[in-house]
Amino acid sequence: MEKIIKISCFEHVYPDKTKIELCGIEFIVCKGEKVAILGPSGGGKTTLIKHILGLLTPSRGEIRVFGVDPYKEYDKIKQKIGVVLQNVDEQLIGPTVLEDVMFSPLNYGYSQEESKEMALKIIEQFGISDLKDKIIHYLSGGEKRKVALAGALVLNPELLVLDEPFSGLDIRSEKEFIKLINKICEEMRISVVISTHNVELVSEFADTMYLISYKNRLSTKGSPREILYMDEELKNYNLEEPTIVKLFNSLKKTGFSFETNPINVEEAIAALKK
Repeated sequence: MEKIIKISCFEHVYPDKTKIELCGIEFIVCKGEKVAILGPSGGGKTTLIKHILGLLTPSRGEIRVFGVDPYKEYDKIKQKIGVVLQNVDEQLIGPTVLEDVMFSPLNYGYSQEESKEMALKIIEQFGISDLKDKIIHYLSGGEKRKVALAGALVLNPELLVLDEPFSGLDIRSEKEFIKLINKICEEMRISVVISTHNVELVSEFADTMYLISYKNRLSTKGSPREILYMDEELKNYNLEEPTIVKLFNSLKKTGFSFETNPINVEEAIAALKK
């Protein structure tokens, strides 16, 4: 499969001498793949994201996004990448929802009419047409993230990068945001990279998971079904297995056996019925 992102062992040293070294295995994202970077706070997830976006350059190692060094040649690939930051307020330019989503097309040379048409299309696709004339400042956290996502996808990028997209959201908003991401990814056929520390949600959207430890090691890769049942491995990364996984691991220890390892409610119900 076509490789969108390829990162070999790299090291970054911040001005305060903090050193982040992500080595162990290659980080690969293929076309159409949804990849989650899972790890505790301070593990290096955001550092990895910033290298993908060309915001940082490694002191050692190699970063390739769409075949180029994103730090040196980001202008060549920036229209292919949509981004939603952890703090969405930093990227919402406003003042209204419609004007905010129109910003990227206008910035890339589309006319006012073309930009408005593109923005209205993605806003309708996201089911937030009722918000188009609302002032950004008065939106809820979940609404702001939807607007930021609409702005990130209005130019039909090939890669979507989300840094801690569930931060500050309530459970209902998290579920809605995941459904929206999955819906859009299926319709637009784009690749996705999501950094998160939320083990309860990762199985809802990811095809592939990478674990980053608090020691800045990137050394475990697999599907959610494989990794979420590695309880000892998760402990090594200062993470706990999701509630459903914890339940079925406990049931197995008391003598129950199951044909599969459930990772969501639907699979858990099916397994318990057998």
